[in-house]
Parts: sequence; C-alpha cells; structure tokens
Amino acid sequence: MGRIVPLRAAWRALAVPTMIVLAWEALARAGQLPADTLPPPSQIGVAGLGLLADGSVLVAAWQTLQAAVGGLVLAAITGVLCGVALGLAPRAARVVGPSIEAMRPVPAVALMPLALLFFGFGLSMEVAVVSFACIWPVLVITIAAVRGIEPRLLDVARVLEMSARARLVQIILPAAMARIAIGLRLAMGIALVVAVTVEIAIDPRGLGFQLMTAQQSLRPDLMYAWLAWIGLLGWGLNEVLALFAARGVAR
Repeated sequence: MGRIVPLRAAWRALAVPTMIVLAWEALARAGQLPADTLPPPSQIGVAGLGLLADGSVLVAAWQTLQAAVGGLVLAAITGVLCGVALGLAPRAARVVGPSIEAMRPVPAVALMPLALLFFGFGLSMEVAVVSFACIWPVLVITIAAVRGIEPRLLDVARVLEMSARARLVQIILPAAMARIAIGLRLAMGIALVVAVTVEIAIDPRGLGFQLMTAQQSLRPDLMYAWLAWIGLLGWGLNEVLALFAARGVAR
C-alpha cells in the first residue's frame, strides 16, 4: 500500500499536463494550430531526444550549470558570512542596512554591460551577474535567521569561551541552517533564471544561447525542446535544494 499512494498522487499531478499535451497533439495534427509556432509535442520530443543523442544538450546544460551554480556558491559564501556578521551585530546592520536596501532592488541584468566591460564574454561575466542577483535573498534571510537564534545558545558559547570559528560551526550555523537553506533554495531559482537571461541577451554559450539560436533558425520544435530541457534542469536543481532544506529542518 505504501507504493500505491505515491503512484496515485503522481497520477493526479500528471493528469492535467497529460490532457493538455494530448489535446495539443490532436489539434496540431488536425491543422488547427499554426505549425510555425506550435508544432506537435511528438515533434518536440523527437527534437529533444536528438539534442540528447548528439550531446549538445549536455554541453549547453553544463555551461549554464557552471554559471548558475558558480554564482550561487559565491553568493552563498558571501551572503552567509556577511549575514552572520550583521545578524550578530545589530549596530553594524543599522549602518549597512540603507546601502543594502539601495542596492537590492537593482536588477541584476542591468549590470550586464558593466560585467561585460570588466570580464568580457564567458563564464566569469555570467558568474558575476548571477552572484549579484543571488546574494540578496541569502543575505537577508541569514540576517533574520541569526537574529532568531535562541540567545541562551550564544550565552552558553560565551560562557564556554568558544572561539569565533567554533561558535559559527557548532552553534550559529546549525541553529540557523533550516532558514538559510530556504534562502539558498530561493537563490537557486534566481540563479538559473539570470544565467539563462544573460545567455539569451549577450553571452554566446549555454542553454539560453541555444534557445535563441533555434528561434533565429526558425526551428520551433528545437526551441520548445531547449525550453523543456531548461525546465527539467530547473526542476532537478529545485529538488536537490528541497532535499537539502528538508535535511536542514530535520537537524
């Protein structure tokens, strides 16, 4: 019975998408949909399998993944360390707070020309833009998480004369990790969106660039296939971070 319930839940989740795909296929085959913008799902599936067979989707996905994960890691390290420091020092947070609130609303994609000027085309430019976009949810949530730590835990650390590193590793991060993991999960979604956007706009690499190439080649089946692979990559990354967040809550 334990397996039947998940299967039923999966069927309920897939019922509506399956009906939409079947209706789309039937209407496209009947000529009721414009073939140059809405090709049949079966044609899109064949195109997607072709990208997998020749390895092009793996290369493009790896390039996008490098930018998204690289920017996320840089933002996570910087955001967590700065967030812990500001969470433990309310006076410093009040001083730095206005600067954070002034920079946080700046769209990361608006920095693409500046990043291109500094780094040129390639991975470094993408990582810089992605990290700027991702640092804010990590930083803000980390500050709130550290401020929400039970004060008695910090008092115990002071009484035991623990070093700053020991307090960080043994007290602060374990107590705040559940909320920090949520911030990382939010940042991961932002990282993939920004990485693909940069590739669509100016950087000739990755999934975003391949998506635009298919559109410019008037290959809607390839365009939808690339879009499906982007969605699959995003789903996979979200599942990984959801598992990480669940483990953080469990701890």
